Amino acid sequence: MSEKIQLEDIIPDELMGMRIDQALAKMFPEYSRGQLTKWLKAGDVLVNGQLLKPKESIQGGEKVTIGTELQVQDESWLAETIALDIIYEDDDVIIINKPAGMVVHPGAGNHQGTLVNALLAHAPQLANIPRAGIVHRIDKATTGLLMIAKTLTAHNSLVSQLQARSVKREYLAVACGVFTAGGTVDEAIGRHSIDRKRMAVSATGKPSVTHYRVEQRYRAHTLIKCKLETGRTHQIRVHMAHIRHPLLGDPVYGGRFKQAKGMTESCREVIHNFRRQALHAGLLGFIHPASGEEVSWQVDLPDDMQQLVDALAADAEMIDSL
Repeated sequence: MSEKIQLEDIIPDELMGMRIDQALAKMFPEYSRGQLTKWLKAGDVLVNGQLLKPKESIQGGEKVTIGTELQVQDESWLAETIALDIIYEDDDVIIINKPAGMVVHPGAGNHQGTLVNALLAHAPQLANIPRAGIVHRIDKATTGLLMIAKTLTAHNSLVSQLQARSVKREYLAVACGVFTAGGTVDEAIGRHSIDRKRMAVSATGKPSVTHYRVEQRYRAHTLIKCKLETGRTHQIRVHMAHIRHPLLGDPVYGGRFKQAKGMTESCREVIHNFRRQALHAGLLGFIHPASGEEVSWQVDLPDDMQQLVDALAADAEMIDSL
């Protein structure tokens, strides 16, 4: 689905000397600068009837005309009545606590049952927002908080905050091995050179930074809290595997299961029955697009991950008591 865009305005004198892409971003804040730049390059923007390159400067007083189409939704995306765990909602944003097993966007092999399908049923107006308002995502098997924009202005604001690395995102994860201390992984991530479905630390990848700290140590695992500066695909999973502490249960980057010597049978059973990466997006915060205030939300571990950390803790306590 596409939305026809017809805009016309006069560039204010106070923007004199500014680049045209920067000026347009200030004049039309409901659209991202990246989107406006695409329209400039496509010839959909006229300044006094002339085409300009994004870097060209303006003098102020010029007439700007934009005539284009905004792709807002894939035609195959259908609304489905699916229960959502909505943590917060207002006229501008929705905060969702995503369960394990739910895919965020429809794609090959996942045309139904996704978060997008559920959102379109809950708030049909999201069909008019790029990607149904979803500005970031987490993996199918990962649980936790996601933000959805309900208006174009909110969408632009949240995307800009993500790009500026000002969105607060904290994850809880159970990693294999015992950490001696927290730290930072600053390693670029890109597609794996052979397996294109996987990501990997790569010199040609995009800058990626993960900060982590120890929350609780067990006999052969560690509960850690990760803070993201960037949001690359599989970032925490790839970074932890890179420092030889893959996430427990990770089917892609985790390697073979290794148990501590003398692990209790009950703990071993819980670990074997945990069929996903132990990763939960527990905290999310940003500047509210409408109020300009700092807002944040936090959700507890899901039941399966809480059972996992409880089993690891009980196993550690049993050994300590011997």
